[in-house]
Amino acid sequence: MKYHHRSQAGRVLAGLLGHLKDRPLVVLGLPRGGVEVGYEVAAALDAPLEVLLVRKLGVPFQPELAMGAIGEGGVRILDRERIKRLGIPSSAIEQVEQQERQELARQAEHFRRGHEAVGLKGRTALIVDDGIATGSTAQAACPIAYNLGADQVIVAVPVGPRDAYDKFSDVADQVVIAHTPKGFAAIGMFYRDFSPTPDKVVIDLLNRRREEVSKG
Repeated sequence: MKYHHRSQAGRVLAGLLGHLKDRPLVVLGLPRGGVEVGYEVAAALDAPLEVLLVRKLGVPFQPELAMGAIGEGGVRILDRERIKRLGIPSSAIEQVEQQERQELARQAEHFRRGHEAVGLKGRTALIVDDGIATGSTAQAACPIAYNLGADQVIVAVPVGPRDAYDKFSDVADQVVIAHTPKGFAAIGMFYRDFSPTPDKVVIDLLNRRREEVSKG
């Protein structure tokens, strides 16, 4: 099974989440691709859409390989087993984190454009991404949502490995994965179009959903 693009994946995912429609709910899209998926979910569930900012901490000599992730509110999750195996010194971790913290602050200003973040207090946080690979980003997002006041945290994605559920047993109340194929290796394998989502698209979708919610 391959999704045509993230929007279609979001509509498929939304079809599995109808039981959430009557809850006090906020859809939290992880930038950037998660916002495209999350927009479709939020529209289907009549829920507000917010961006939840999380940054991967890449291994210094292999940035695409995650050694952890950080998020708003000072949250940091490290893959200590990988760090130990690769012999990454704490000074290198701190340098990468400092760079990613700067990018986190930039994204908050850039994506929200002066809008206040949608409050999570007393609500269910539905964290949406375009897929789960290592799971480090979405894992970091869960405690961030709790720290922001969410009563319950649910992770939902269009595709992920079959062992992904175990990754979230201690950090999320529920995990929904629309497609768990055999031989999972990378998220992009299951999209015909997996091109990067531009910042402008993220901003436009957030603004569009704000307008839709305000109009009722």
